[in-house]
Amino acid sequence: MALSYSSPTSPIRLNPTSFPPKNPTQHLSLKHALFPSLTPNESSKLTLRISADFAPKARFIARRKETATVRQLQRPLLEYMSLPASQYSVLDAQRIERVDDNTFRCYVYRFKFFAFEVCPVLLVRVEEQPNGCCIKLLSCKLEGSPIVAAQNDKFDALMVNLISCDSNKNNSLRQQLTSDATIEVSIEIPFAFRALPVQVIESAGTQVLQQVLRIMLPRFMAQLVKDYEAWASGDTSRQPLGTGQI
Repeated sequence: MALSYSSPTSPIRLNPTSFPPKNPTQHLSLKHALFPSLTPNESSKLTLRISADFAPKARFIARRKETATVRQLQRPLLEYMSLPASQYSVLDAQRIERVDDNTFRCYVYRFKFFAFEVCPVLLVRVEEQPNGCCIKLLSCKLEGSPIVAAQNDKFDALMVNLISCDSNKNNSLRQQLTSDATIEVSIEIPFAFRALPVQVIESAGTQVLQQVLRIMLPRFMAQLVKDYEAWASGDTSRQPLGTGQI
């Protein structure tokens, strides 16, 4: 690695060898020349960060919109959708746990990505809206084999799920409940997969995300409808009705 400066007449090049070490047994690298105050631990982290910046990356994006027809009971659906997050049921105590009034931890089912089994654990925050809510991803942790767990510092994830009902049909006997979810993941491609074309990895990753949404959204909507029916019938316990089954 070298720093170079070029002019129309004469190139000037600086290489690590331009700075001979005082002690012949020690090698003064460019990194140490530029950052002489780094401790060994900080130097190691800098090396990893530089490596990560130049590592090939793959991007996965999936979106799905799910609707459910809801029969309105004694209490209207819009009133249910306007509840503060502190009064939300966790829907499925086997897979969702409350962290605080607006924050929840969700355990997604295990799935396979190539030869590896992965279980994402999501930390999400609920933002209340006039006719529903917006669920946003705060963080995601991957559980699985040591190779899977090692990817936790090598990817970024974004998820937004807009849940709403049609406020213009509040007096109708039947309402439409909608969930519109988008997931986007950017990941540093593990060394073992770098022989594969990026397009192949991105296609496989996108298919996995689409499968997650295809399985989870209908299940989530069915649980939401059941919870509304319990609440509208006068059940104020807010006990989760889900059993953890996919």
